Amino acid sequence: MRMRNVATSGTAPELRVRRIVRSIGESYTSRTDWLPGRPDLFLPQHRIAVFVHGCFWHGCPRCFVPPKRNRTWWRDKIEKNRRRDRRKSRELRLLGISTITFWEHDHDKRIEKRLVARLARAA
Repeated sequence: MRMRNVATSGTAPELRVRRIVRSIGESYTSRTDWLPGRPDLFLPQHRIAVFVHGCFWHGCPRCFVPPKRNRTWWRDKIEKNRRRDRRKSRELRLLGISTITFWEHDHDKRIEKRLVARLARAA
């Protein structure tokens, strides 16, 4: 019941990435229900899907700390999320769409630098 209340779109990290994408002059869509994995953003002119992962829910290798209670359940849950993320990225690549993933802890400058580099490669 509690997990249903966790926001899946419009989160603060996602809004930061949207702002950065707009600041570098790119257009995007956030209505991506039709794409595998429902990326947070899609840059159609470059065929790039952007994911903004929460460090807890996607098991960030840098800052994920498992809860003390129900450790086994949470370990399995996070591992399933990681496998799903990899599978959905593969499905997007098969459709000719590249992916880029940001973590909620990423700084704005790092996000901008990675985006600009990816867009330069896509051009």
